[in-house]
Amino acid sequence: MSNGTTIANQIGARLSLRKPQSESLAILCRLLEQLKLEKEPDLQHWIDLLKAEKLPFKSFERDFPSLCFALATGVGKTRLMGAMIAWLYLTGRSQHFFVLAPNLTIYEKLKQDFLPGSPKYVFQGIPELAQTPPVLITGDDYQEGRGVRLDQVQTMSATGDMFAIETAPHINIFNVSKINALDNKKGAEKSKQAKVRRLQEYIGDSYFNYLADLPDLVVLMDEAHRYYADSGATAINDLKPVLGIELTATPKTTGAKPRDFKNIVFHYPLARALNDGYIKTPAVATRKDFKASSYSEQQLETIKLEDGIHHHEYVKTELASYANNTDRPLVKPFMLVVAQDTNHAEAIKARIEDSEFFHGAYKGKVITVHSNQTGQESDENTQRLLAVEHDKSTEIVIHVNKLKEGWDVTNLYTIVPLRASASEILTEQTIGRGLRLPYGKRTGVEAVDRLTIIAHDRFQEIIDRSNQEDSIIKKTLFIGADDDDDGIPEHKPNQVIVPSQADTLLGLTPTDGQGHQVKEGFAPPYQGNSIQMDNPPPVLATEAQRQVAEITVRIISDEAKRLGSSKELMTPEVLQSVTRKVQQVMKEISPPISSPAIQPELTGMSSPDPIAPRELDEKSIAKLVGQISEKVAEHTIDIPQIVILPTRDVNYGFAEFELGRLNSIAMRPSSQEMLLQNLQDNSSSTISWAQSGMSEERLENYLVHYLFDHDEIDYDEHAGLLYRLAGQMVTHLQTYLNDEEVEVLLKTQGRQLADFIWVQMKQHMWTTPTDYVGHVTKGFDVLRPTTFNYAHNEQPRDFRSPIQAGEKSRVRQMLFTGFSKCCYPYQKFDSVDGEWRLAQILEGDASVLKWMKPAHGQFRIEYANGQNYEPDFVVETKDACFLIEPKKATEVSTPDVQAKARAAVRWCKYANEYASQHSGKQWRYLLIPHDDIELGRSIAGLMQEHEVVS
Repeated sequence: MSNGTTIANQIGARLSLRKPQSESLAILCRLLEQLKLEKEPDLQHWIDLLKAEKLPFKSFERDFPSLCFALATGVGKTRLMGAMIAWLYLTGRSQHFFVLAPNLTIYEKLKQDFLPGSPKYVFQGIPELAQTPPVLITGDDYQEGRGVRLDQVQTMSATGDMFAIETAPHINIFNVSKINALDNKKGAEKSKQAKVRRLQEYIGDSYFNYLADLPDLVVLMDEAHRYYADSGATAINDLKPVLGIELTATPKTTGAKPRDFKNIVFHYPLARALNDGYIKTPAVATRKDFKASSYSEQQLETIKLEDGIHHHEYVKTELASYANNTDRPLVKPFMLVVAQDTNHAEAIKARIEDSEFFHGAYKGKVITVHSNQTGQESDENTQRLLAVEHDKSTEIVIHVNKLKEGWDVTNLYTIVPLRASASEILTEQTIGRGLRLPYGKRTGVEAVDRLTIIAHDRFQEIIDRSNQEDSIIKKTLFIGADDDDDGIPEHKPNQVIVPSQADTLLGLTPTDGQGHQVKEGFAPPYQGNSIQMDNPPPVLATEAQRQVAEITVRIISDEAKRLGSSKELMTPEVLQSVTRKVQQVMKEISPPISSPAIQPELTGMSSPDPIAPRELDEKSIAKLVGQISEKVAEHTIDIPQIVILPTRDVNYGFAEFELGRLNSIAMRPSSQEMLLQNLQDNSSSTISWAQSGMSEERLENYLVHYLFDHDEIDYDEHAGLLYRLAGQMVTHLQTYLNDEEVEVLLKTQGRQLADFIWVQMKQHMWTTPTDYVGHVTKGFDVLRPTTFNYAHNEQPRDFRSPIQAGEKSRVRQMLFTGFSKCCYPYQKFDSVDGEWRLAQILEGDASVLKWMKPAHGQFRIEYANGQNYEPDFVVETKDACFLIEPKKATEVSTPDVQAKARAAVRWCKYANEYASQHSGKQWRYLLIPHDDIELGRSIAGLMQEHEVVS
């Protein structure tokens, strides 16, 4: 393997490049290992080699070798650009780069993406560029001499060696307009020469000529189809680069007669990106039996706008549920309306912000973007447009052909094209704006992974076009069809965040999406129509007690990483450890002064007697920690987290090595606060860890704690190496900090330091793959609150109450309660004859102790090339644990279901090996046809008939 290939592979791993990005980098590597970069290249030699490589290349279209990599929107062209720059620099082929942006939007975005420390920094994870960060020169500051005069350079290497900057990569980022801009100062003599081409005293020439004279300049063109116009093409040719790299999603020239590029060396179209799962799934939506001809143009627009809002609000609740259930960041969606012209756009804005439109709910939440805007209005809306991913005040964007390349966001979920043809709707310029995935990859939740186009009037045309082989529209939705699997509700669903059964017994109650307690229609758990039970008074009655509970649950969750099962929570050693940590944290919290927030009264449950707020003494805290630990253990099913890894006897390990580049670490301690979110009333408070009493016995433990989070690390196998590396880091910190400062730094910024260690550990990791083994990374997990969405006109139903025949299709919109064995007091089901009926069997079976439907992301059962399978039910009986999958009888033998079954059986095998070591119960997997799930059946009987063993 050549050195260039080795470096390309390392960059691909460090930047986590996707397959099309890695393939593009590999092509560049393969070509440049055979071709030399020089100012006077033999273009015919390049052409002959490129054609011999059997690439889609035909010929060059510029005065220098320029290669086009055409990647679909959303795949990651900017990251690929960073990878290529890194490869060219690290292999010694170039130190000087000129990145060209077609407009101001992309220009500002690129400046951020190439700035060290920014959230999307393109070189994140490449240590050589962390030690010697690139020198950035932009169209705004090139006159200062950045990159030309050393004393003007602002950026210094991480080692503090200012002269190392001479060897750092120099990256110029320019907007194409800056190259040709005259920028004549007011009152000065007018010049017909572009400003960048004028004489600069500090170099004795123009900056443009300085660049053109560099022996290794590489030009990278973002959205390359924008640089085939005469002025732009001439300017690029005049730079005389040794290589051009063109990146675009649409490898065609612009204008009345577009044509395909001739210099394409790699093409990855949108259809492939969709099939490979790198982008959202586009869907088209209408209403069932809708006849557009029955409505006027004005009426049709109103219907489409209203249905766009229906979908927008539906997606908003789905995204909130996903974020709550997976502990992922909340994504705030917005809706894009495509208008015909500027007058049309303003009229739409007025209509949406009118008090008659959804009672004025969107007033002040709409921005318009079109070419008629000037001055302050345009600047303000442009800023809101760029910030729309995080701007809570913008929910609807109306545009008229102004959203060109570069404005690609991750939170666009609804597009409403008005007065547009099917071909206009399906252009990548329209759909492409919303195809990026907010979490970087698909989640498996359809609403989170989908972009929807409201197209009542063009529905048939779009469906006809979807039958073409390269179409990316493969999904249809129906607004208002609540009883349809592909239906979108006309009214925003209700949303409730439900604490686990253990939390409920402690006194916590459901809340809505805004954190307000829900009581209307919510009967207390366990008091369904056919169950009558006495409810013990809640353990938590004061704000101080609730704070103790919240902190205890957080600490227990952390302790779970080190315990074999939830039963160990009740061992004296663990109880003492948890109690000590809770007591230490409570010392940092001032006792409440105002009256405690007492839980509102629920139907059939009296409010607890108020207890005066006061600081709990250590004995009271210890008692409360014991009660909470007991409830958690009692209502937890020990579901181990298992990672499947290739192995022989030992499947992987780490070679011995010494930490490098420690001299680049010069961090100083800073204050850091931990946010506490109250599960009862959603209020928040903070704890300053910089002065916290929670201390580890050894300073190294702070780093080792974070390193444990990586699945590849096994404590028993790697503890020696972990503590040795952590010790080297601590020793380095002690060279410039005292022990107290070191501890504060480790408390507040320990994760970053551990990540520094982990990057080097991965470089020294080895594997010996021959077989596969399950590696248990966690014996159990504490149940978090889960979020349910249900129909706006529904109230929680007792699960034993019959579901009428006409309601079966709406079961997914219902919420059920009244359980005595479920780990959550409320639950939803996907089917009546399968899941709902099975829940009734579980509740009535005397052998069943507890059961649950796993929340999204709780299981890591991989099947079929990394896809994740989550079984419908987890059940614990007196003598075993079960994964149970009720399935429509006609689907049981399908390949996908059988692949999931094999993966689940393999998971049970590893879970059983772990259970045997920790005196746990054995796991079994049941795949049950829906027509065998009948009242009167037992788990033992179903197991005899439907257990899958291989």
